[in-house]
Amino acid sequence: MTIFKNLPNPPVAAKKPISDTRHGITRTDDYAWLRADNWQAMFKDPSILDPDIRQHLDAENVYMNAAMEDTKALQKTLFSEMRGRIKEDDSSVPTKDGDYAYGTFFVTGGEQPRYFRIPRNGDVKDETIRTVLLDGDKEAAGKAYFRLAGIDHSTDHSRGIWGYDDKGSEFYTLKVRDLTSGKDLPDVIENTGGGGVWAPDGKSFFYSALDENHRPSKVFHHIIGTPQAQDRLVYEEKDAGFFMGVGGSLLDDFIYIDIHDHETSEYRLLSTKDLTAEPKLVAEREEGIEYSMTEGGDVFYILTNDGDAKDFKIMEAPVENPGKANWREVVPHKPGTLIISHMAFARHLLWLERKDGLPQIIIRDRRTGEEHAIAFAEEAYSLGLQGAAEYDSDIIRFSYSSMTTPSQLYDYNMVTRERTLLKTQEVPSGHNPDDYVTRRVFAPAWDGEQVPVTLLYRKDTPLDGSAPCLLYGYGAYGITIPAGFNTNCLSLADRGFVYAIAHIRGGKDKGFAWYEDGKMEKKTNTFKDFISAADYLNQEKFTSYANIIAEGGSAGGMLMGAVANMAPDKFAGLIAAVPFVDVLNTMLDDTLPLTPPEWPEWGNPIDSKEDYDHIAAYSPYDNVGAKAYPPILALGGLTDPRVTYWEPAKWVARLREKTTGSAPILLKTNMDAGHGGASGRFQRLEEIAFEYAFAIKVAGKI
Repeated sequence: MTIFKNLPNPPVAAKKPISDTRHGITRTDDYAWLRADNWQAMFKDPSILDPDIRQHLDAENVYMNAAMEDTKALQKTLFSEMRGRIKEDDSSVPTKDGDYAYGTFFVTGGEQPRYFRIPRNGDVKDETIRTVLLDGDKEAAGKAYFRLAGIDHSTDHSRGIWGYDDKGSEFYTLKVRDLTSGKDLPDVIENTGGGGVWAPDGKSFFYSALDENHRPSKVFHHIIGTPQAQDRLVYEEKDAGFFMGVGGSLLDDFIYIDIHDHETSEYRLLSTKDLTAEPKLVAEREEGIEYSMTEGGDVFYILTNDGDAKDFKIMEAPVENPGKANWREVVPHKPGTLIISHMAFARHLLWLERKDGLPQIIIRDRRTGEEHAIAFAEEAYSLGLQGAAEYDSDIIRFSYSSMTTPSQLYDYNMVTRERTLLKTQEVPSGHNPDDYVTRRVFAPAWDGEQVPVTLLYRKDTPLDGSAPCLLYGYGAYGITIPAGFNTNCLSLADRGFVYAIAHIRGGKDKGFAWYEDGKMEKKTNTFKDFISAADYLNQEKFTSYANIIAEGGSAGGMLMGAVANMAPDKFAGLIAAVPFVDVLNTMLDDTLPLTPPEWPEWGNPIDSKEDYDHIAAYSPYDNVGAKAYPPILALGGLTDPRVTYWEPAKWVARLREKTTGSAPILLKTNMDAGHGGASGRFQRLEEIAFEYAFAIKVAGKI
């Protein structure tokens, strides 16, 4: 392409064919050698990566830098714009809990948050009463990568558990801090999921440990002052197909052990009255049945899809006997209205639901049964329900934003129904919502469904097909992409882009059925919906095929790979971040961290030839063919345990081998990070600026 001039020859990955036969079908993978045999150890110590693999990844980075050399000034400009929209010394509104209020703040130029507390009714602006509990910048000093897992204080506010990952591998180390002296105790807990749950007395805590395959398979009880090797095993999950987490109740009465995959769940409860007891099963796992629990004093409130409640309902059960036989319906199932989450407080039950793609918060008085809703009138918006840190409260907290409206944080009195605006997101460089338009349109799909698409563009953007467009999609795991405020994409809108989010099947934007219609054997609906969104935007002249740059990450990166194979002529370029593109090989490798838990989402090609055939038919890596692919930017992280670095590396190698066009195929591997990319807030902006620079370059707008 003329926009990529005078490029050196791209790296050519060596072919080292390895064959694999399943269900009588033999496949040959020329680039399987890019998968490190010692990946478990390499994630913890990247220096041991095979030299041949490192040399290839380094060569790809050199080629990528050459292709993007002429965007360096643009990247700096974009970074400056994005940074200018961030209040660098921002501070959260503290959350009240007991005698204190807890929050975070940043300092000008700081990459990491600082955690603080003040007296319960103190003024957050009064630095003389603010105690810094954890300084992220100080802890990150000298490290190429550092991500905090936060700090959780004990019930008596004397100690805090804090965690960090300094490799990008998501193996977190936990430490215990004395919140009065600010010093860490000798306790160090390695290879955890990133958090712990205090026992009420503040002398011990519970945590989940990761095995060598990065699976949270065990819950341990740690007593302060003892070595990790002596921690008591509370529960071990034997099924490698299930995730496990540990949490606590607001009343400090129970420790929750949450065991689940993508469609089945099970809870076990440990009463804090006897920390040495065996956790008790609530309801035995049944395939396809999900439930989650929150405590309501003498009852548990249980959110579940049991009994064909596809969009979920809320049940209650007595605390002393919460088994399924004692579940009683309190909020019935309403088809098409998806209950997303629920919370309970002393006098109120509340839940976040979504109908017709838009969220609202419903509040019920537990004494009278009276209900009311918190909703907004914009065409597309996002709500976040934060609740409260205290059970005996009539005040909850929620956030609101839209594509044009900066985030607003409210306290809400559930009795008087009064909203108190606590904070509006500041945009230091300035932002006038009236300069922009946000819309929700619907793209007809191949089977008659209507695919919601959220749009953002400047009022003066010509809608004659000439505008470039960045079309974002995800479409997996039932995750809904909110139509919230994003200061970064304003840099595209201000350059004449239409920024679009396609709410495709595989998410829960239109209820649970929207998710079911985009998984397993119906996965191709996700890809077809995204192409339908592109078709609609082209047809209605919001943009044109020649101007659409598509973007997606992780499972959304699979989406990018699939649409590249299905309709390469309908996209001017593709950005695939940590893309899950080697689907068949990964789902056939049950040693990888996420493979067994992912089978309910994609299928199990090891045991099922039908699942094998479904996945083989769309797996982006396996379906790369002789066609003219558009410019593609793939991004990976060397220590990524979720989508391993070799997936984008192999994909790029095969794309480059097969393409019949001249458009460049680029691979950028972050050699110091994992799935989430850079850990610092400004380092992350540099990555976004790089991706946007690629989009702007492809659109010919440099």
